[in-house]
Amino acid sequence: MIEVDGIDVSYGNIQVLWDLSFHVSEEDRVVSIVGPNGAGKSTLLRVMSGLHPYHAGSVTAWGEDVAEMDPSEVVQRGFVHVSEERNLFGDMTVRENLEMGAYTKRDTLDETLREVFDLFPILEERASQRAGSMSGGQQQMLAIGRGLMARPKILALDEPSEGLAPQITNRVFEKIDEISEEVTVLLVEQHVHKALGLADRAYLLENGEFVAEDTGPALLESDHIKDAYL
Repeated sequence: MIEVDGIDVSYGNIQVLWDLSFHVSEEDRVVSIVGPNGAGKSTLLRVMSGLHPYHAGSVTAWGEDVAEMDPSEVVQRGFVHVSEERNLFGDMTVRENLEMGAYTKRDTLDETLREVFDLFPILEERASQRAGSMSGGQQQMLAIGRGLMARPKILALDEPSEGLAPQITNRVFEKIDEISEEVTVLLVEQHVHKALGLADRAYLLENGEFVAEDTGPALLESDHIKDAYL
């Protein structure tokens, strides 16, 4: 389990997260965090990944302090973060990108590669293609596939629908639903309807604070969500 307890986070003198607490465990299927641009969603994932410091509270991954870990150690513990930017190696092939994702799990590389190809057949078809020449939807599938190559216990996805056409967005969310049958998904997403529709547990983040928490369907039906986002 990864647990966030009362954290405050700043960029310089500007505080962006205020006393946030929540947790994600391997028993969860999908936990969604929704909210507007600038609410602090991506920052929260960066803190949980060990990529950004916090100055109050604590973040622990399976009982160990994330602040004391290198980000690669957080990955080894089982928390894998697929960023909004995707951060693919554009000059490398699809297969090479996937193999890079398995740098902490080399002993299971072939088995996991087969699983990723079964989930995303297009990646097997394009295995020798340079990642930078793929479409946006294919790149998103590759980014998610590369995250899965580390065999996460919790897979954090930051805005997976960003920049995608509606039809491709639907396909990506279908795959996320499929992934959640095997791996816990922490989903950060502006596409409120889809994110809450998948979620067993969900949070609304505004101005660096959680302002609502409920099951996904219940939060989707709340007046706050309906008035502000739907």
